[in-house]
Amino acid sequence: MNHDPRQETDFGYQRVSPGEKTRRVRGVFDSVARKYDVMNDLMSFGAHRLWKRFALSQTGLRPGQTALDLAGGTGDLARVLARQVGAEGSVVLADINDQMLAVGRQRLADAGVFGNVHYAQVNAEALPFPDNHFDCITIAFGLRNVTDKEKALVAMCRALKPSGRLLVLEFSQPVAPGLKPVYDWYSFNLLPLMGRLVAQDADSYRYLAESIRMHPDQETLKTMLATAGFVRCLYYNLAGGIVALHLGFKP
Repeated sequence: MNHDPRQETDFGYQRVSPGEKTRRVRGVFDSVARKYDVMNDLMSFGAHRLWKRFALSQTGLRPGQTALDLAGGTGDLARVLARQVGAEGSVVLADINDQMLAVGRQRLADAGVFGNVHYAQVNAEALPFPDNHFDCITIAFGLRNVTDKEKALVAMCRALKPSGRLLVLEFSQPVAPGLKPVYDWYSFNLLPLMGRLVAQDADSYRYLAESIRMHPDQETLKTMLATAGFVRCLYYNLAGGIVALHLGFKP
């Protein structure tokens, strides 16, 4: 049975059905899960740690509060969130991909993080959490892989407590003069090469480069947050706009 082209979504530069995108994204992260952290360090020259550190400085979390780390993968944000909320607080590390979640659970166990971190395999578009539940939701380098971003943002807003905040850390569009051609050459030449040499998977890293280009730019994503119900929306450009941190608050 043919699907309606109007219902198609992007998978990198290809147009596919929503179900096909979900299946293909799962395949990408099944493939790269074990090498994900190593590749992040190589691809960003370690800068992803600084970007995440800045994002974590904006959570506003206090001991005893609750946080959700969506698309939390290998758990590097959840580890710090757990420290921010303390033993009386609670963090949920959530990911749609069971392979990524397994790596995250193992990494946190190895780091001695127990007790206040819980794990959930969830789809960001249909969060299985009560309304008004979390003080903060983070999603780092995951929103661009979500099939229906608008639906996911609405779900995140619903799950936040009033005055709770959403932090979206994601690749964005370079704004520094002269950066875009250099960044494009790096993305479409070196990224697939590193993927082939380190993760034995050039195609997945070619998709990641394409998915960054298809992701909404800074102002568009800011508007999407406002449309989903967030207020006081703002963003910070990092690394000349290669990465942006968006914040939105639930009224």
